[in-house]
Amino acid sequence: MDTLSSQANIERAIAAAKVLLGDRVSTAPTVREQHGKDLTWNEGAPPDAVAFVKATDEVQALVKICAHEQVPIIPFGAGTSLEGHFTAPKGGICLDLSGMNRIIEVNSEDQDCRVEAGVTRKTINAHLRDQGLMFPIDPGADATIGGMASTRASGTNAVRYGTMRENVMGLTVVLADGRVIKTGTRARKSSSGYDLTRLFVGAEGTLGVITEVQLKLHGIPEAASAGVCVFPSIEACCRTAIETIQMGIPIARIELVDSEHVKAINAYSKLSMTVAPTLFVEFHGTTAGVAEQAARFGEIAAGNGGGTFQWATQEEERLKLWQARHDAFWATKAMKPGKQETSATDVCVPISKLAECVVETQKDLAANDIYGPIIGHVGDGNFHVVLFCDPANADEVKRVKAVYDRMINRALAAGGTCTGEHGIGSGKRDYLRREHGEGVAVMRQIKLALDPFNLMNPGKNAGP
Repeated sequence: MDTLSSQANIERAIAAAKVLLGDRVSTAPTVREQHGKDLTWNEGAPPDAVAFVKATDEVQALVKICAHEQVPIIPFGAGTSLEGHFTAPKGGICLDLSGMNRIIEVNSEDQDCRVEAGVTRKTINAHLRDQGLMFPIDPGADATIGGMASTRASGTNAVRYGTMRENVMGLTVVLADGRVIKTGTRARKSSSGYDLTRLFVGAEGTLGVITEVQLKLHGIPEAASAGVCVFPSIEACCRTAIETIQMGIPIARIELVDSEHVKAINAYSKLSMTVAPTLFVEFHGTTAGVAEQAARFGEIAAGNGGGTFQWATQEEERLKLWQARHDAFWATKAMKPGKQETSATDVCVPISKLAECVVETQKDLAANDIYGPIIGHVGDGNFHVVLFCDPANADEVKRVKAVYDRMINRALAAGGTCTGEHGIGSGKRDYLRREHGEGVAVMRQIKLALDPFNLMNPGKNAGP
């Protein structure tokens, strides 16, 4: 069933929210706009109000208000998602959880912790450092843990440490009717009941509002070494990644950066890398183990025409290198000041199909005169394309959309997925149907069982 809110319902809900939170409820146009549009071509729509919550009981009370008035609820973390996850096409109240930023507990002996949803990944790692622990999921942006769980985020470290799916042990979730449930335990495994944790991880706020997250932690490695190596072609980069995985080398990060991205990174981050297809890599472990891994990887790279590695073993050097990688999106924007980015999109394929998909996408971009630098987490077959065009040029927009569509079809034909980590949101709903077929109908049955009035982040993912 769809949302039934009228303007009167919305006004009553906002009034009740203001009684509860006072001036932490805003209807200011600038605040609403900020909470209704991401950085891509996905159509934005502001909520009717934004509520800045600070505790689970406040979220629960607001959800009960919205449930009574049948007003949509849109969770918001740091606003870094890229697929229209927090737009409000049906209006409603946006719940900004960034103020829920407490680290509730750290269990260092068990290597786990519990945090509120608004804690960011950089904050938690700064807190954990003195205990010799880290949370390794690294999507680039300083996203909130709740948002990362909601989108099933991953990033550069996923090839070694997994994604949010593997690193979330349990959740506190406020359901559409205001009930609060806790999923999972601190135990490392369980055969008890349905796996509700995995149901909410990746649900993008369409089944409930995540307010707390129990996380698996990892020890900070004794040694780490990062480096860059240039290759004669994209295919050579991909072959090197495939052979590295097949050889069982426990590489922590292996990132593909195409020539266009290298140009942009050099200009934006003041680096002087060779303009050629490049792999950014990093190894974690003991000092001896890292040296052995790097040597074995070097042999594989050399066999595929890789050049001399430029290594960074000091932490400051490594951080500078990876910051340049994470700034790649902003670097490409700076390269095309007269154009507007349309999409920072991603697909994921079996690694054996990666080179073919990347090369065919590059050819398609060139044939249609589209600027679309490619970067990717090649250790798990995930790559990103940042697409640019002039929105006033109808022909160019049409060509960009066609290239985008073919890229996703190419990934699906290869046995892959329309998104490896960005999520579905509102931007990729049509591709979700293309990928899952009748499975989407099953997802909707689950959605309607938990949210019969379609109040939770409507218009996103598999929901109506």
